[in-house]
Amino acid sequence: MISETTLDPENWDDVSDVFHQAIDHCIGMMKNVRERPIWRQVPSESTLRQHGNIPTEEHSLNDLFTYFQDSMLPYSNGNTHPRFFGWVHGSGNIAGVMGEMLAAFMNSNVGGRDHAAVYIERQVLDWCKQIFSFPEDSSGVVTTGTSMGTMIALTVARNTHAGGDVQKLGLQGLPARLVGYTSSEAHCSVAKTFDLLGLGQDALRRFPVDEHYRMDIEALKRSIAADRAGGLRPIAVVASAGTVNTGAIDDLCSIADICRDQNIWMHVDGAFGGLAVLAPEYKESLAAIARADSIAFDFHKWMHVPYDAGCVLIKNEAAHRKAFSSRVDYLTSLNDGLAGGEPWFCEYGPELSRGFRALKVWFTIQAYGIQRFADLISQNCRQASYLGELVKCSSNLQLLAEVTMNIVCFRYFIPGVPEDELNELNKTIVTELQTQGIAAPSTTTLAGRTAIRVAITNHRTVTADLDLLVDEVCRLGRTRGCK
Repeated sequence: MISETTLDPENWDDVSDVFHQAIDHCIGMMKNVRERPIWRQVPSESTLRQHGNIPTEEHSLNDLFTYFQDSMLPYSNGNTHPRFFGWVHGSGNIAGVMGEMLAAFMNSNVGGRDHAAVYIERQVLDWCKQIFSFPEDSSGVVTTGTSMGTMIALTVARNTHAGGDVQKLGLQGLPARLVGYTSSEAHCSVAKTFDLLGLGQDALRRFPVDEHYRMDIEALKRSIAADRAGGLRPIAVVASAGTVNTGAIDDLCSIADICRDQNIWMHVDGAFGGLAVLAPEYKESLAAIARADSIAFDFHKWMHVPYDAGCVLIKNEAAHRKAFSSRVDYLTSLNDGLAGGEPWFCEYGPELSRGFRALKVWFTIQAYGIQRFADLISQNCRQASYLGELVKCSSNLQLLAEVTMNIVCFRYFIPGVPEDELNELNKTIVTELQTQGIAAPSTTTLAGRTAIRVAITNHRTVTADLDLLVDEVCRLGRTRGCK
């Protein structure tokens, strides 16, 4: 007789009890998030730091949750806390958590076929087209984030404007070298994409920015003209709708005009800032996104969907599908049955196996409505303006960039102290804020000066958090700046 086994538990009631315990504990943690330090370093003696052998024995779910509760949960990166200001991290939401959990229960592969998850992702994409005023017949996919979205979009751009069959012949079979354009403030994922697409990072022309940290439009025009004169083939311009350093918005309308006149693909990196098009005060400056050939953005930033969840939209569905479609015999679709559901999402990106990320997005938007996110985006931007004014009013602080959206870059300043010492002082202040569990900004460098960078993409942040931040920066500056 054949011996058979399964991964299902012997006692489902025990499993239910552990799940309820875990959910109750984690909901309590989110409810009382202000009572915890923002960040704590994993202890040096923690077993998390150890490289052990692969487990061979079984462990109960109860024991595993206890380990998670004690050894992992207290040492997260802290972005659920209202004073997490580092980088650009969304702070999560409880409806999205439910969507994430239920998607795991369904365990759907959304690479294709005819099932509920496919239709939910299509609904989410339809909503995104409405947000950015993209045509109904545009295509798109939910991705891990903007980095993957940029990879997908620029693959389509490369293939569309290569001047030859790059999919069949590769870059070596093309008549001219391909080049693209962005600003020096563009996200590092753009250069990575040029590398991974075989174009090489030198093929990406990165221009200086103006006094507002936006792409220099005249430099863009000159570079395109020089490249064409040199026998090169321009294929794409990557514009930023909210640069990662300062939140600057490139002149999207002028870039759209150039791309139209030059027959060049326009891609918008809207990782966090693109969604500001929902806010009335940014509709005009972001309206030209509707003229782009593609946009990539993140749900896990200003829409607070649990990590990870991004999206890419592409106007030319045929070009998008052609760039990735590879339907072999075992992926043949049928008119009816589970093998239906055309078109399949695996035809719009490199992944055949795709998780049901769209469900947590769907839960988030359904639970709160899109207007709530418009209001929260406006709220964060007002908070950034408020922080900027606090900095301007302080004799010890210097604003290092115009506050254009939700990012504030400033530093603690002592007259007469050399720049290198000021840079080290401000790095120390940020480190102390983090290690003391007070707040978690990040650092960046602007014009050679170290900035305390505060990115407000948190629905839990209130102005009192910003008052505390300024007070603590000044306290640490006075303490650590003393000789």
